[in-house]
Amino acid sequence: MASKIHKICCVGAGYVGGPTMSMIAHKCPDIRIDVVDINEKRIAAWNSETLPIYEPGLSELVTGSRGRNLFFSTEIERAIREADIIFISVNTPTKTYGQGAHRAADLCYVEAVSRIIAENAEEPKIVVEKSTIPVRTAEAIRAVFDASDTEHHHEVLSNPEFLAEGTAISDLESPDRILIGGEQTPGGLKAINQLADIYNHWVSEDKIIKTNLWSSELSKLVANAFLAQRVSSINSISALCEKTGANIDEVAKAIGSDSRIGPKFLKASIGFGGSCFEKDLLNLVYLCEHFGLPEAAQYWESVLQMNDWQKKRFADQIVDSFFNTINDKVISILGFAFKKDTNDTRKSPAIDVCKRLLDEKAKLLIYDPKVEVNKIYDDLGTDEENPNVVICSDPNQTFENAQAIITLTEWDAFKDIDYEAAYQAMQKPAWIFDGRNVLDHKKLTEIGFQVRSIGKPHEP
Repeated sequence: MASKIHKICCVGAGYVGGPTMSMIAHKCPDIRIDVVDINEKRIAAWNSETLPIYEPGLSELVTGSRGRNLFFSTEIERAIREADIIFISVNTPTKTYGQGAHRAADLCYVEAVSRIIAENAEEPKIVVEKSTIPVRTAEAIRAVFDASDTEHHHEVLSNPEFLAEGTAISDLESPDRILIGGEQTPGGLKAINQLADIYNHWVSEDKIIKTNLWSSELSKLVANAFLAQRVSSINSISALCEKTGANIDEVAKAIGSDSRIGPKFLKASIGFGGSCFEKDLLNLVYLCEHFGLPEAAQYWESVLQMNDWQKKRFADQIVDSFFNTINDKVISILGFAFKKDTNDTRKSPAIDVCKRLLDEKAKLLIYDPKVEVNKIYDDLGTDEENPNVVICSDPNQTFENAQAIITLTEWDAFKDIDYEAAYQAMQKPAWIFDGRNVLDHKKLTEIGFQVRSIGKPHEP
């Protein structure tokens, strides 16, 4: 194992590996970083002017280091042989089969990378879990190493990511904390400090938390579970607000002013999405069940149930507002990504809401500034031949003869739309269903819209 880190390999060029390695390359110009992946199309995109993912500030970060000390390729074996540290940043989807189906994480990709490392590493390496993984994944990686013919002892570390899509670059630039877990042995502690030295190039020592492996792995799941819990909690209260006449924004401000609670993640909406919250909650549920804690499992599963209920409740309100018939009605859909400032649609609430409306035979005119057209069709299980799904290149195209506008992503640009012109282009009565509470409801009502929103009483 090298005493000083000169070369880093990251296996996996996705939402975590690409931005994280780009920031390290930017902050550590003396370290060569190879981001490798078997997906040739994805690697080609990283080497082009159009990156495979959208994050504010990412393009500038990549172009500043690419070709200097940051390289994207499919040369996995070579990069592993040459690297001092190897980050595993591959996908860990929820299992769809066998034991733990629809709850446990599928570690097939992590295991495959571990085998490649065992077969190609010609000296001891530091192997870092960067993917969102279940507790005790390090044991699985270690088991692969121990079962191989290699004579080298590779140190395995856990270094979970805490990135929020849409703010990933600022999260990497100024993290709340860097968490590094490893074995509490001389070799393990040395490896922890070597990884910490990389982050010390721009992160102060007091923000680097060093733990054992299991604490680090569990902390990632619990952090996302707590954040998801807050979203489901405020969404459950939004339903009560609508029934009682309370205003969810005012309630959120009142309770968020309590220093013990704080204001973050108290924005009522149609629910959370993204690749991590649901996956990590399901993993936590599986762990609780596995270790004989059914009450704890039921508690965390209820967070997911509340999220599903909120999406269904919102879609049902739209149908109910049209007297339970939206057949052939034209509906404008603003936003398809699961949150603003990303092109990621994984587990986006927009998918469930749109599918519900399509089941009711509505015609959807969909606009999102960053999500690719084919991705929207794929997520909805349809294609351009479907007359009820039209993807628009401009939000104003969605308003022509529409009877309702539905905001499903909180893109800032949606606040600046000329809603007076939109109202004139629409059929009357014209509705707006604000699934993200981002619009000026008072102004919209004055224009003539019927407005429904999350957690606020409807004023006809």
